[in-house]
Amino acid sequence: MNFTMKNLIIRSLFVLLACASTYINVQAAEKTYNLTSPDGKLKVEVFAGQGLSYQVSYDNAIVLSKSNIDIILSKRVSIGMDSRVMRVQRKKIEEMVESPFYRFKEFVAACNELNLKLKNGFGVVFRAYNDGVAYRFYTTRKDEVIIENEVAEFNFPEDYTAYLPYSTNDEKPMAMAYQNIYDVTPLSKAKDKLAFLPVTVDCGKVKLTVLESDLEAYPGMFVQAKGTSLQGTFAPYPTKTDFYPWRVQEYVTETADFIAKTTGARNYPWRVLAVTTDDRQMPVNNLVYALASPNRIGDYSWVKTGKVAWDWWNDWNLKGVPFQAGINMDTYKYYIDFASQNGIEFVVLDEGWYNPKSGDMLTVIPELNLEELIAYGKQKKVDIILWTVFNVLDKQLEAACKKYSEMGIKGFKVDFLDRDDQTAVEMVYRIAEATAKHKLTLDLHGIYKPTGINRTYPNIINFESVFGMEEVKWTEIENNMPLYDVTFPYIRMMAGPVDYTPGAMSNRSKADWKAMYSSPMSMGTRCHQLATYIVHDSPLTMLCDAPTNYKGEEECVEFITSIPVEVDATFIADGKLGEYIVTVRQKDADWYIGGMTNWDERDIVLDFSFLPEGKSYQATVFTDGINANKNAEDYQASSYTVDHTKKLNIHMASGGGFAIRLKAE
Repeated sequence: MNFTMKNLIIRSLFVLLACASTYINVQAAEKTYNLTSPDGKLKVEVFAGQGLSYQVSYDNAIVLSKSNIDIILSKRVSIGMDSRVMRVQRKKIEEMVESPFYRFKEFVAACNELNLKLKNGFGVVFRAYNDGVAYRFYTTRKDEVIIENEVAEFNFPEDYTAYLPYSTNDEKPMAMAYQNIYDVTPLSKAKDKLAFLPVTVDCGKVKLTVLESDLEAYPGMFVQAKGTSLQGTFAPYPTKTDFYPWRVQEYVTETADFIAKTTGARNYPWRVLAVTTDDRQMPVNNLVYALASPNRIGDYSWVKTGKVAWDWWNDWNLKGVPFQAGINMDTYKYYIDFASQNGIEFVVLDEGWYNPKSGDMLTVIPELNLEELIAYGKQKKVDIILWTVFNVLDKQLEAACKKYSEMGIKGFKVDFLDRDDQTAVEMVYRIAEATAKHKLTLDLHGIYKPTGINRTYPNIINFESVFGMEEVKWTEIENNMPLYDVTFPYIRMMAGPVDYTPGAMSNRSKADWKAMYSSPMSMGTRCHQLATYIVHDSPLTMLCDAPTNYKGEEECVEFITSIPVEVDATFIADGKLGEYIVTVRQKDADWYIGGMTNWDERDIVLDFSFLPEGKSYQATVFTDGINANKNAEDYQASSYTVDHTKKLNIHMASGGGFAIRLKAE
């Protein structure tokens, strides 16, 4: 062998050894960090070094397969490409969370935390609770950070069934009201559409629900099914907007090639995976609230919750009155009188009290004397809430808050945000802070799902983002609201309370229902409607029907107004996602129980063993009447004494329900 050939062989060996060494070093660079829940049943494996990914198991069975996560900076720089861990911190957290106007007065949130600080000025924190897993990125950089994209994969080991609420806007899928029924489908057969959160996936042994918390100065997350995976998608950053003429509602016309820009060290939103082994755990999962930033407004004793006599759903459609009903003084005084007579705390002045085309909420229409209405309401112990559009309020924010708080208005119902890009989210926070400063409450409509901001700003007392009662004014029977009514409490209510706007006195069976705009009717029975006031988390809740439609229905009105909107504790006594639900709430010494079913008739046995021993209760019970399958307004009211030894057989009609009040004797 000549020298040249020998030299070539030696050099080749060095190259091979170098490649092998590099391969070995790269392989060795990936490390696994394990984290378990306090009860040891949930396990998270975090893989760092060759990108960032994680995997979730429950009782040693994989629930979520290895899924990539990443932050992509400008110029397509990936923080995961060099995800060497510089520091590992672990801690146990146990927090007593004070939760005003929530499903619990307070609750304990306990978890184990893993904090991985990366070389590149970023880090990621994972938490494992007994009822779910959460992670969030953070940065310690002080300079400006431009985020082109975020990678959030949710890879499932099998083709599981998902509950997907798709965007209702095919042309601009990220511009809509976050209101839709669920497509229940195998992941592989899902539509090629964006779905908004929360989204639930039935993994057999457990259900996994994707949510997010502490969304601030950052776009919200959508997901899209790809095979057996859900892929996170985020709205790009707006660069130009315009306004629809009818309400001067702002909408996005041009966007940048990135999703977020911020300056300084900060935390990014929590990605939340609620893991439940029993459907009854779902409506009372507290992770979104627990992971949100704590109260920023301090004293919230001035915040007033309650029930509302509402004008819009019934289209100001009064009957038997000596004046022309509409947006005028006579009509609103009539609503105030009705509220006062029935112990209802508020009246909403919905769209029309200012000219929506003007975009000026500082100028009231000539037909209304707002000061006089406020004074009239004060005499009757009824407060007023004003409707407006998000960007209209934002444009006149300080002036509107100052003017109307000084006049005696208690809060705003804010509508038509219809987006969740970074600038839209920032608008929500500006409005929350300014209204809190002026002691005004907020009911947020036309908004993305709750992400815990009601913990951060307790003056936010309700959210829409639900396929609520307004839909019966124009929807189709195929949209099946009784089915939705026993689905969304398990999924959507995980994120936070719902302004569903119940209270219809015109109730129809599946055979007789039809959409009517000015004289709307509910799908399902009267008792189904009564149950909503107990089943729903709703610190501000409507009586949606016309005051004149409640005449002759005083028994139902008295029952509705007796149900508290603030409670001490909540649990689900019975139920199954998409079939039925039985909710129990406690307030002081009293208890309230509401149940509802889909279009299927159903018999249940209600066991009162949850009641304290040695105490008896006077039960007021509303159940579907014997003819409720045909006449959905048929109900039976009865009263008797119960204690913890009693059981009650209850039949729910098609689309039916029941409602019970237990007063301690």
